[in-house]
Amino acid sequence: MSAPPRAVISDFGGVLTTPLIESFAAYQRRSGVTPEALGQAMVNITEADGRHPLHQLELGRVTEHDFLRRLERELGGDVTLHEFRETYFEALNPNEEMIALMRDLRRRGLRTALLTNNVREWEPHWRPLLPDIDEIFEIVVDSAFVAMRKPDPEIYELTIERLGDGLRADECVFIDDVEVNCDAARGLGMRAIQFHDTRQAMADLEAALG
Repeated sequence: MSAPPRAVISDFGGVLTTPLIESFAAYQRRSGVTPEALGQAMVNITEADGRHPLHQLELGRVTEHDFLRRLERELGGDVTLHEFRETYFEALNPNEEMIALMRDLRRRGLRTALLTNNVREWEPHWRPLLPDIDEIFEIVVDSAFVAMRKPDPEIYELTIERLGDGLRADECVFIDDVEVNCDAARGLGMRAIQFHDTRQAMADLEAALG
């Protein structure tokens, strides 16, 4: 019989915010650069360099500036990405229902952690979307500051270790909008919920918590 949950570990973008695709769509409307073109450029860079540029950015190994310049070179033409960050965050809004649920879970005595693949230079922009982040979450683990990223098992293990108090993976519920990240959490023994929409995620989370 599995242990009763003691902790909830949540993703940020796409779970506690509006869907990320909306930010990419906003950038397409402003610049004409499609999400598909950005994705293909990153595939091409990966094949050429042997390293995925977004992964390197989220690991803190390259700067946002260098990441965007490399994409610009790959996209060619007159493409410039200097407004990407501004447009991305203009279109990104808090998912107030999910945030309220996480706040309530903390009040109910559950351990809470935020685990995000993110960009070092973006921290001053995404944290204001959660003004009471330090009241909702005991810890925040940001890939760009720990040189690990989901779905690498080590970043999940680090999160559990930082929560402390002898917490085990099978006592954690993990929620993320990316399937491979959920699969990795399950591989460590966590209960994982893939976020598809707010109503589904809230129901699944409450069910997992019993």
